[in-house]
This record gives sequence, C-alpha cells and structure tokens, in this order.
Amino acid sequence: QVQLVESGGALVQAGGSLRLSCVASGSGFRITVMGWYRQCPGKQRELVAAITSIGITNYADSVKGRFTISRDNAKNSVYLQMNSLKPEDTCVYYCNALDSIRNYAYWGQGTQVTVSS
Repeated sequence: QVQLVESGGALVQAGGSLRLSCVASGSGFRITVMGWYRQCPGKQRELVAAITSIGITNYADSVKGRFTISRDNAKNSVYLQMNSLKPEDTCVYYCNALDSIRNYAYWGQGTQVTVSS
C-alpha cells in the first residue's frame, strides 16, 4: 500500500505563486510516473503535469510556461511550482503515483488552490 500526502494549497491572489508538495510512503513499492491532476468546479479531473523517474515531463497546454513539475526520487516526492496563477487555476489538486510493482496508480486526498482576482 502506498500513501500520498499533499501539502501547499492555499488562497493566493492572481499573479501569485504557490508550491505544492506530495510525499509517497509505504513499503515494497517502486514509483515510476508521478503527476498532478486537478478538478476545477464543474469540470472533470484533468492532468496538469507528469514526470517520469528519469525526469521526462509532460504538461497540459493551459499551464505550460507557468507551472514546473519536479521530483526527488530519494524522498519519493513530487513538487509543482505554480507561477502567474490565474483565477481559472482555482481547483482541487491531486497527486498521483504509479507503482510499477503493483501496477496500480495511487491518489492523494487533494489540496485546494484558490486564486482570487
């Protein structure tokens, strides 16, 4: 079993920045891809950014140039640096991690990001 714990969500003004963190814990796992998804009011959950264990990244078009995903494999952690935040970034952000041993993707509990105009 893998547990993901996110932190860093907050209320911020438009144009501001936030850094989300997610730590994976448990035993007997090997995390390959880690990512951030978000669910905005009235919309389906969508991929924001993902990163492989060797640092290959992928971003949603809506966040390219503003958000940066990174990870620390030794700490089983993934981060999302969010700059130039917009009101439309107001969503619940979820951490996701793929365990290649169990072939199962785990989710965090979500962290709220609210951007005021």
